Amino acid sequence: MANTFTQIYLQFVFAVQDRISLIGLDWKDRLYKYIAGIIRNNNHKLIAINGIPNHIHVFIGYNPNQLVPDLLQDIKGDSSRWINEEGLVRGQFRWQQGYGAFSYSHSQIDAVATYIMNQEKHHKKKTFREEYIRLLQRFRIDFDEQYILKDVQK
Repeated sequence: MANTFTQIYLQFVFAVQDRISLIGLDWKDRLYKYIAGIIRNNNHKLIAINGIPNHIHVFIGYNPNQLVPDLLQDIKGDSSRWINEEGLVRGQFRWQQGYGAFSYSHSQIDAVATYIMNQEKHHKKKTFREEYIRLLQRFRIDFDEQYILKDVQK
């Protein structure tokens, strides 16, 4: 569009089904590169991607020509299909339904990227659930406890 300019930064957080630690250290970088390709192919700009074996954070410069749910469907659907086709896990890999999407200003880019790149260190002190609830509270997002990403059912 002529004369249309945007500056939108979004962080997405999503988990492996039942938050099982399935993302292997030996293939997580390949997964992140695959997801980076999906983001690039959808005309967004990857700023940072990282996580731990049960969830990931993706921080992008967002192009509003694609709806957020459609982008997340592309990322989660295509990456889970790739994981299964590559045989990277025993059984079927799936991402949990739902995700968190959080917006930031340009002045916050470095801090958010640093936070994402330090996920392993951060999660030595906090669980994913604690981190996720803290994000929801910090952004003043109303949530119902029953819809928070669920722990492994025992």
